[in-house]
Amino acid sequence: MSTRIPSEDGTERLKTRVEGLSLAKYCNDERAHVAILMCTYNGGAFLREQLESFADQTYTHWTLYVSDDASTDATRTILKEYQARWGEGRLRLFDGPCEGFGKNFISLLKRADVHADFYAFSDQDDVWFNDKLERSVASLVTRPDSEPALFCSRTQLVDATRQTLGFSPLFARPPSFKNALVQSLAGANTMTINQAARDLMLQLPDDADIVAHDWLAYLLVSGCGGHVHYDARASLEYRQHGRNVIGANNRLQDRVKRLRKMLSGRFVTWNDANVRILRALDPWLTAESRAVLAHFEKGRRASALTRCYELRRSGVYRQTTLGNITLIIAALLARV
Repeated sequence: MSTRIPSEDGTERLKTRVEGLSLAKYCNDERAHVAILMCTYNGGAFLREQLESFADQTYTHWTLYVSDDASTDATRTILKEYQARWGEGRLRLFDGPCEGFGKNFISLLKRADVHADFYAFSDQDDVWFNDKLERSVASLVTRPDSEPALFCSRTQLVDATRQTLGFSPLFARPPSFKNALVQSLAGANTMTINQAARDLMLQLPDDADIVAHDWLAYLLVSGCGGHVHYDARASLEYRQHGRNVIGANNRLQDRVKRLRKMLSGRFVTWNDANVRILRALDPWLTAESRAVLAHFEKGRRASALTRCYELRRSGVYRQTTLGNITLIIAALLARV
């Protein structure tokens, strides 16, 4: 049974009862275990604060699995220090494939050594709110075990010294496969998935071209009949600094930069890679998702008039008015 309770900021929080137990008790029930999946590369400057935020979590049943891509700074030393402090049962360290952050996350997710009920993706330089895992689990335990499910949220943006810069954009339109085809809803650093969603991602071909593992998770869960819960409340401090792999898009200049990337042809390349993966996983897609994907594919390659018609029939959309205007321009210029 689930009930929604108003919180101080006017939003609602989810209070869940599972098999007659309150969430507080469920959080101390060893049956529900979370694997925190972190990929590192020369992240020593901010790593300690992130590790301490794990230690401060109100949800205590977790194990941290780290895949390090041959760091040359203090990253390994820090991780081994915490492993000695917490124990090897709490922190497991592996060597990454050194093929980019997307491949590193997927390789970690596929490791047979990694096993849990839920899987939380983590960056190396953020700071989690202490209820991040609790809120994720509260959402995911309401879904059937057989249904792929994904929790994600907004982020609070901070600079390198953790001074607040604002928040990531607030999205109001519903999560869906039609949205996922043209936009990643949230950062992987906010995402937690269940075992059924992990099973989907385990079907990925070993040679798959991974654009971004967060976008891929959203595509697969939504396209295969799963449930995506987007929490309008931030769940972590997303640190903005000179070495961010992707970074935020809350400022006008950030959005203009992404628009330029889209119109440059990079969006076409990304969609090519995503569509190849979706075609490889066609047996797991729902009938509705296959139909949407068929219109989307036809619209990407057709002449101008047919292109606009088929993309409209596909129903794809982005989360904001500006994003949809950008999508229309990209469609007209054959940049989808």
